[in-house]
Amino acid sequence: MPDQHTDEQTHQHHQHRPRALRLGVAGPVGTGKSSILATLCRQLAGELAMGVVTNDIYTDEDARFLRSAGVLPTERIRAVETGACPHTAIRDDISANLDAVEDLEEEFGPLDLVLVESGGDNLTATFSPALADAQLFCIDVAGGGDVARKGGPGITGADLLVINKTDLAPHVEVDVAAMVADASAVRDGLPVLALSKHDPASVAELAGWVRSVLARHRDGTLVPTDPGPMAPHSHGDAEDHDHAHPHSHGHS
Repeated sequence: MPDQHTDEQTHQHHQHRPRALRLGVAGPVGTGKSSILATLCRQLAGELAMGVVTNDIYTDEDARFLRSAGVLPTERIRAVETGACPHTAIRDDISANLDAVEDLEEEFGPLDLVLVESGGDNLTATFSPALADAQLFCIDVAGGGDVARKGGPGITGADLLVINKTDLAPHVEVDVAAMVADASAVRDGLPVLALSKHDPASVAELAGWVRSVLARHRDGTLVPTDPGPMAPHSHGDAEDHDHAHPHSHGHS
């Protein structure tokens, strides 16, 4: 029967398909992480099977924001209440986040993409490579034009750095081009994206970057990297830096 044959082909395809790409989204409080998640869901949910895991210390506020935005079916958005430093839950003890990701995959799989949003943290927040296959770090123009120059492992080593809310730049007297140049200087060739949710070209560029990362995940060429925690970036003995990107330590 043709239908049965099609079902068998589909089943075989799912068997060989890798698990969902897990994309971590980190950055300081108020930089627009939840807005980026909502934007990605709007752009990609029509073509990709998606899920979202949010992290807050004591609430599910980010999850409720995304559910109310109507960007994904509400049951595909899970909240992890960390009860402690948000950084700990995405880097040191990732069990609650891994459980949430795996539950989504088990219930709704096969999924193409799971977005994991860090709780609002400072410039040191990075994901464990055991949780995130790729990492996006978000800062915004309202935080000041010098933020990119100050660095930190997320800024220097995340797979993509987003400078968000560029539409606010005239109101906060920030030169976006200079901020992008500063960020590019400390990122040793890794991409920097100036983003506004009101600018369709930048939104399309963000979605395109995610598609390209997903393609590398599917063909086996994506190797999760570790921007590393802040402490080992103190320029001490070389053995302290074995896990980190060499370019994280150079200051020109």
